[in-house]
Amino acid sequence: MAGLAFFVVVIGLISGGLSGGLIMAALFALATGLYTAVTDRPSWARLNGRRAGGITAGAAVGALLVGAAIAPAEETVPTAVAEETAAAELSTEPSTEPTPSSTPSQTATPTASATPSSRPTSSATPSSTATADVAPLDSDTVAEVDGDPAAPSDQPAANTAALALLETLPIKGRAPKTGYSREEFGPAWADVDRNGCDTRNDMLNRDLTDVVHTNSVPCKVESGTLDDPYTGTVIAFQRGQNTSSKVQIDHVVALSDAWQKGAQQLSADQRLAFANDPLNLQAADGPANQQKGDGDAATWLPPNRGYRCEYVARQISVKATYTLWVTQAEHDAMARVLSDCNGILAPTNQVAPSVLPPAPAPPPAPPPAPVETPAPEPVVTDMFANCTEAANAGYSNMVIGSPGYSPKLDRDGDGVACEAAAPAPAPAPPAPALRRPWPRPPLLRRRTTRTATPYAPRVPRRSTRGSPASSRSSTETATAWAANRSGRRTILGHAADQDREVVRSHSSA
Repeated sequence: MAGLAFFVVVIGLISGGLSGGLIMAALFALATGLYTAVTDRPSWARLNGRRAGGITAGAAVGALLVGAAIAPAEETVPTAVAEETAAAELSTEPSTEPTPSSTPSQTATPTASATPSSRPTSSATPSSTATADVAPLDSDTVAEVDGDPAAPSDQPAANTAALALLETLPIKGRAPKTGYSREEFGPAWADVDRNGCDTRNDMLNRDLTDVVHTNSVPCKVESGTLDDPYTGTVIAFQRGQNTSSKVQIDHVVALSDAWQKGAQQLSADQRLAFANDPLNLQAADGPANQQKGDGDAATWLPPNRGYRCEYVARQISVKATYTLWVTQAEHDAMARVLSDCNGILAPTNQVAPSVLPPAPAPPPAPPPAPVETPAPEPVVTDMFANCTEAANAGYSNMVIGSPGYSPKLDRDGDGVACEAAAPAPAPAPPAPALRRPWPRPPLLRRRTTRTATPYAPRVPRRSTRGSPASSRSSTETATAWAANRSGRRTILGHAADQDREVVRSHSSA
């Protein structure tokens, strides 16, 4: 009998961990105690008398209660509906007395045990409540919403460093979890963007590859492949009651964590927007998401170290958008991660400002209509055999490219043909011969002799003194001599002028 008891306890440890082993041992002890108390016979455990049996049965009942209390929350939730948001967040702290000491008991490094160390194992909430608080997987109906779900502020500006944005978040303590439930964030996976598809399938379509839909409507995902950023593994997704939970949609900032850090002060529409904001949602490995629970950066980080920078940056961007605060431990953990991220930027849907393009230039004026220029007449060369023919045809001094030009006519190679064939200028009149004033030319003398008044015949001088006739004859003779002399001077002056004109003509030539 002792061997059977040992075997039952080992089965309980394997199937349910410490709580399973404790429950199986308590059940075996309860059966043994009740047997001794009822029959008053010694049992295999050497219990003598009803008193010993009653004590053993009572201790077994206490052990049963302890085992049920320390059982992990995942054991109370069916796998097919183990969505990452509500059950994990609700089982983190006892609802009977939410004290800050329950949440800090989470450890920063998850272990590979069946019960994640990042989640408390005690829960005073019945399992039925936890199941009702879970968002269903692959719902056949799409929850419609009223109102205008929107964040209280815009997402961070483009090109904002995550570390700089972290310094703008308020640092406060964690508020009580009083009043929290999944319903405070609206219906699960509502159609917030009103595209006819629920939020879960929107995220599956965004994050999966090789997506196959259930019908011709590109909404419900039948199968696909997830390159999981949390674990760095590739997960094949198949829609189904027992397979859909392999890929879950994680709230990067958990709903319970947001409730205790400012979401209580948001309106219902703002909390609905928070629960369905694509910035705060990520398709992830189901077990890794359940291991995270409602932990913040101080208590849980993705096992894939290469994704931690982006994961923390997204948490900061979400908290800035929804005016949430961080605890001091969370702030320090985020700053420590971002210190090795080379200035990673905070994710945002804001468009980076760009330099405004210059005003468009006025349309160019239409080009003028092309003017049809007549084709140049072809230049005819070798028109003339020689310059004589060219001169007879009226051509002379023909330059290169002009009609009639030919290299054979340009004998001196200066680019001008038939210079000699050009008509010579009219000859200048012959210049008069240079005449000297002295000695007088015979012609001049003859011309002077012909034009001048001839001398009067010389008359023998007589003595006519005292007679009137003689006086008159002398006077006439003197007058004629003077006139003759004056005429000679005039002729000589004209001759000199002619000589000077001849000399000037010769000089200019």
